[in-house]
Amino acid sequence: MRAAWPLATASEMRALDAHTIEHLGVPGEILMESAGRAVADVALAEWRALGRGDAEVLVACGRGHNGGDGFVVARHLHLLDVPVRAALLGGERAASGLRGDAAAAFARMRAVGVRCEGDRWRAPAAGVVVDALFGTGLSRALDGAAAAAVRRIARARAAGCRVVAVDLPSGLDADTGAALGACVEADVTVAIGLPKLGLALEPGRARAGRIFVARIGIADAAPGVGPLAFAPTRAAAGALLPPRPATGHKGSFGHVLVAAGSEGKTGAAALAARAAARAGAGLVTVACPAGLGDVMETLCLEAMTAPLADTARRGLAAAAEDALLALARERDVVALGPGIGREADTGDLVRAFAKRCERPLVLDADALFAFGDELERLRERGAPTVLTPHPGEAARLLGVRAADVNAGRVACARELARRSGAVAVLKGAPTVVAAPDGAIAVNPTGGPALASGGTGDVLTGAIAALVAQGADAFAAAVAAVFAHGLAGDRIGRRIGDAGLLAGDLADALPAALAALREAARDVASDRPVPGPPALLVAFPEPDRDARRRRRPRARVR
Repeated sequence: MRAAWPLATASEMRALDAHTIEHLGVPGEILMESAGRAVADVALAEWRALGRGDAEVLVACGRGHNGGDGFVVARHLHLLDVPVRAALLGGERAASGLRGDAAAAFARMRAVGVRCEGDRWRAPAAGVVVDALFGTGLSRALDGAAAAAVRRIARARAAGCRVVAVDLPSGLDADTGAALGACVEADVTVAIGLPKLGLALEPGRARAGRIFVARIGIADAAPGVGPLAFAPTRAAAGALLPPRPATGHKGSFGHVLVAAGSEGKTGAAALAARAAARAGAGLVTVACPAGLGDVMETLCLEAMTAPLADTARRGLAAAAEDALLALARERDVVALGPGIGREADTGDLVRAFAKRCERPLVLDADALFAFGDELERLRERGAPTVLTPHPGEAARLLGVRAADVNAGRVACARELARRSGAVAVLKGAPTVVAAPDGAIAVNPTGGPALASGGTGDVLTGAIAALVAQGADAFAAAVAAVFAHGLAGDRIGRRIGDAGLLAGDLADALPAALAALREAARDVASDRPVPGPPALLVAFPEPDRDARRRRRPRARVR
């Protein structure tokens, strides 16, 4: 995807690295030198930021390629007159076991006079620790001297040292972001070549600190590799938004039908409708139980309402099926489920309507409950479908535990999409969007401010609005999730991590979407293009709005 960051698994990164060396003819020593120099630049910046001439840098190195990068870091810092020491797992005696590029890097480091310590290295009293112990090759929990080295890094950080991780914090699973046991917590991580998938997932994202990507010339594509998962940038998300021509009118920008609401849950329907309008839909109609029509008229000033047959408990009845289908035929997309309730009669309506509806369908909340663990029934649909479950709903749909969903968010999102033939939006930290063809987007926006009732209804309305305006289902989901998270982040920066109201979030969508469109007009600052070895690009989404408040924007050419 244009301007998005590819996210590589460990095996994908190894294949890209091998392709670059074996088929493109770039020597591994060149790549290691470039990687080490890029990390040295970051470590140097961290060291200078301490403002202390007596601060040291300690580079903790393993015996593989990650350690080789560390040897290059130590050599460059030494040549820049930075007080630096290296520590090698197993000490000088282990150096005889180094092979290939790592052995050559170690010899060069020793040749310039860098002192190398063993497993009982002394942490700097104040300074920077570079974690170059393990990278993508790690697949098991650390033990022995390796685990002790991780604990030493943790103590150094607790004492005030800054920690810079090479490629991944040691002990982190490159694919899932899970800690495999003892795991480094870094202040800064410099991903080499491409960010790893685990850096975009929790808890890896939190353990990595600020994440940068060093573009050192490793290919982004190779035969048999991919498609890679990706993390959209503002520019990438903005490029997915449907156009807004100057000659457009309310009829040009789609008509959303929101089928939602039940007794005590009219707010969910109103929020989805409000979000659809705020996300640019030209027209919105709310189909609701007839007994709640007056309430909905009051809540939805900008949307039309269509009262339908209801149950004794004022939920949508199965008898409303034909009327709801007739409404859908006159609209561009249907958002079904917010606050719709779990009565058996309503569940019958949801399943029958989903099967017969020929319009794109966004299924949320209680509409997902109606399908139980029978996702395959949605494959009968001929029109695009988007599912928006939270982990608990996803667990029910897949027949697993919520903990299993959170431990394997990418795999679960893919399975939801595969079974249903729909685009799956697995909400959470972070939200993962999966397409039926296996495409994966990991969203970098959003935080704890979104942990408030009704924010999911807002997302449903936003996705439906973008589909109504002409975006395909996957593009609409990716862009809406990004804008939804960005709007929440902006509110969070003003009020903190608690207290956001879903209505406030809906009202913040227009400005968030405008920011994405602006970014898409100038993708140069977001596109991950190769550059000098030390070119570093911020990842994930930086707080650009704060930077703009501090100083005028400088245009990048």
